[in-house]
Amino acid sequence: MSILKNLLVSAAVAAAIMTTPAQAQETKRIALVVKALGIGFFEAAAKGAEEAAAELGDVEIIYTGPTDTTAEGQIEVINSLIAQQVDAIAVSANDTDALVPTLKKAMSRGITVISWDSGVAAEGRQMHLNPSSNPLIGNMIIKLAADHLPEGGDVAVLSATTTSTNQNTWIEEMNKVKGNYPGINVVATVYGDDKADKSYTEAKGLMQSYPNLKAIIAPTSVGIVAAAQAVSDAGKAGQINVTGLGLPSEMAGHVASGASKSFAIWNPIDLGYSATMIAYNLATGKAEAKPGGSIPMGRMGSVTLDDNNEGAMADPFVYDASNIDAFKDIF
Repeated sequence: MSILKNLLVSAAVAAAIMTTPAQAQETKRIALVVKALGIGFFEAAAKGAEEAAAELGDVEIIYTGPTDTTAEGQIEVINSLIAQQVDAIAVSANDTDALVPTLKKAMSRGITVISWDSGVAAEGRQMHLNPSSNPLIGNMIIKLAADHLPEGGDVAVLSATTTSTNQNTWIEEMNKVKGNYPGINVVATVYGDDKADKSYTEAKGLMQSYPNLKAIIAPTSVGIVAAAQAVSDAGKAGQINVTGLGLPSEMAGHVASGASKSFAIWNPIDLGYSATMIAYNLATGKAEAKPGGSIPMGRMGSVTLDDNNEGAMADPFVYDASNIDAFKDIF
């Protein structure tokens, strides 16, 4: 009886040894690398990534990023992920060019690399997922200001960092169409580095430097909240409209106070979900990143890539006092 028991135990151990590596290989580890930890937009995106992982069933999400919005911090994080031999890296980049050598190293090791939200240069990734059409976003952020300034006026831009790919692209697109809004005068662009305290200080500086300022456009979820708070603290809610891109959960109070009349954003949960689905389908060979190619994104449908291997997820949605209560508890 004892011999039989020992044989059974030995067989079980042998089976475990033989099957464990195969099972480990079946689970795909996808790293969601964000600009910096502690930012609500990216925390919401991580929820979407986890939703995709649960739906796929064989995915582990590694949510990570530096403590500050620097390329150097992201390079350190990515090198660590390469050492861990993750299956895929999906990065929202702090710099379009600086990350390229490290990401090329990741791809040379067989790691799938995509960028999302804020892109890297084409040679540093297999594809890029824009949250929406860049020209559409550029037009929308200035239109949100112009809609409440029928007689025109001075407006300023409070952006993230000087190297943020997505914000820089949106501002370029905005400048292309600002002539379509007569009387709107863009007086300055300043940078808060996606830090609440610096963005707040920059917003205060704009109000001091431009006493006739009518609106602050912040195409960053950190900057828009900081600017709205600065306007409220200065007693100028209702006089200076803060608009741009923000989260309903963080902007609801500022809409109620009158510091922001309206703003826009796409659903960051959907963005994190879509980036994860794309990374998974590329890492498993179920799709290929090539011009004209289509990559499945689960419940979000599919994305078709352009000649630069870029695709867009969905149009942004405008939030104001009429609808924000329906979304403020979601993201």
